Amino acid sequence: MPTLDTTGRTLTGWNPEEPENWSSSIAWRTLAITTFSLMLGFTVWFLPSAIAPRLNEIGFALSKNQLYWLTSMPGLSCGLLRLIYMFLPATIGTRKMIGISSLLYLLPMLGWFSAVQNPSTSYGVLLGLAFTCGVGAATFSGYMPSTGFFFPKRLSGTALGLQGGLGNIGAGIIQLAAPFLMSTSLFGLTWVERHSAGAPMVVNATVFFLPWSVLAALLAFIYLKDVPVKANVKEQLDIFGNIDTWLMTVLYIMTFGIFSGFAAQTALIINNNYGAASALADAGLTGLPKGASYAFLGTFIGSLLRFAWGPLCDRFGGAIWTFVSAIGMAATLGFCGWQLTMVDSVGDFKVFMAGLLAMFFFAGVGNAATFKQMPMIMPKRQAGGAIGFTAAVASLGPFLVGVALAAMPASTFFFACAAYCALCAVICWIRYARPNAKRPG
Repeated sequence: MPTLDTTGRTLTGWNPEEPENWSSSIAWRTLAITTFSLMLGFTVWFLPSAIAPRLNEIGFALSKNQLYWLTSMPGLSCGLLRLIYMFLPATIGTRKMIGISSLLYLLPMLGWFSAVQNPSTSYGVLLGLAFTCGVGAATFSGYMPSTGFFFPKRLSGTALGLQGGLGNIGAGIIQLAAPFLMSTSLFGLTWVERHSAGAPMVVNATVFFLPWSVLAALLAFIYLKDVPVKANVKEQLDIFGNIDTWLMTVLYIMTFGIFSGFAAQTALIINNNYGAASALADAGLTGLPKGASYAFLGTFIGSLLRFAWGPLCDRFGGAIWTFVSAIGMAATLGFCGWQLTMVDSVGDFKVFMAGLLAMFFFAGVGNAATFKQMPMIMPKRQAGGAIGFTAAVASLGPFLVGVALAAMPASTFFFACAAYCALCAVICWIRYARPNAKRPG
């Protein structure tokens, strides 16, 4: 093994499992810059879900199903683009991947900035712009495997939990910040005349993060380095011959797919079942909740739990926590589905919301746990590719959840998700979590 050399853009002699050939300062600096960029990426990914519930207030005339589809498109494109990003860490390296990706975030932001200034913008254009937002979270399938190259296995749960959790918080940040940005001028500027008195200034939410993305790109190009892990695309396809790649994908669809799907659709679920677009509103009830005011809560809870649970996963292993997550999600999703079958008053909303937030809690635990499992049960390079692939498939969550909610009653879909989580609990227990399991992790 050559001596560690950190002077060039590519590290030589790098081996995180050997203290003398590893630099903690480089590893943690890489994690910080990469996580900053990832957080901005998730704000881009959830941009449509943050502004779609407000579009009709500024002059658009979109139906419930059109809004569901609009918030679904970033999930579809993200899933497709993650299939590309999963190969980038071992082909172009960390530095270029982070720097170029941070600059790509600018494109959907500028596109939405232009589109929302004109209420006559066609629905097709809005769908196309929503599709471009998928690049924001597609980076996850490259960033997370890249981080795995920089840390020893004993710290993998903590490092990946921090990056995944703080990165996911970007989705909550845009959902939390958007209502504020839409209600006030940005730095004293008003970009466009309001459609009507009191209408939100949606353009503010589309451009606020532009300078931060430029900063992330600069930090990446200046401070990041690459590790000597190289493989062509063909060499990386061996992950598909490992059964654990497929089983962990099933489990990650549960923890992240359901988490991201319901997080993206929370505002519309509330509006359509308890809020201004619901039957309760038709009955003339007052005090109806606005979905946009609550949308960020689930995202924040799930994201915070993701990195807070990382150290616990390092201590006790990920498998047992994935099993706990599956049981908890099955129970809470079933409870929420039951609540939606008996919506009689605005007061029912609080009980439903408590169940939904509990689901996000267990999803956050599961997100941390599954990413601890993969580096433990698979070879290091395979683990990176498997993380990228499972993340690609699970990122279809917002798309699939949006399509399902547009096609069936919300209660039916909640029950279906509860059944899927129960199946995942069985798989996790038999393969990974029970005493003397074949692949404990």
